Amino acid sequence: MQLSPSSSPTIYVVDDDDAVRESVRFLLESVGMTVRDYADAQAFIDAEKPARHLQGRNCCLLLDLHMPGMSGADLLEHLQASGIPIPAIVLTGRSSVSLRERVERAGALALLEKPAEESDLSREIARALAIASGD
Repeated sequence: MQLSPSSSPTIYVVDDDDAVRESVRFLLESVGMTVRDYADAQAFIDAEKPARHLQGRNCCLLLDLHMPGMSGADLLEHLQASGIPIPAIVLTGRSSVSLRERVERAGALALLEKPAEESDLSREIARALAIASGD
């Protein structure tokens, strides 16, 4: 992965698949990223209590689309309705045109199919961090 971390970006990973969270954590931490991972959307909300303080921070959200309880699309819509525009990349094993349109309307920068190519993930995270830092 060819990311150039500046001031230790934080990537919030929300995915109910332990193996995905662990592999993404390993990959991102190997290039100097700080990773906070959660098994579901509600755990992210409860732990981070996302508020406007996330806006403008060097961070982004990497989340699964299909999770028990609150889906990735539901989480994006919740954040958008709360006025928390954290740059987000959605990962999914199953996609459709309507789901893609829904997550784009909710503010997702990209929807990547699992398993995502490392180069695609790297490119989208770099783009999300550039947006988060105002570049």
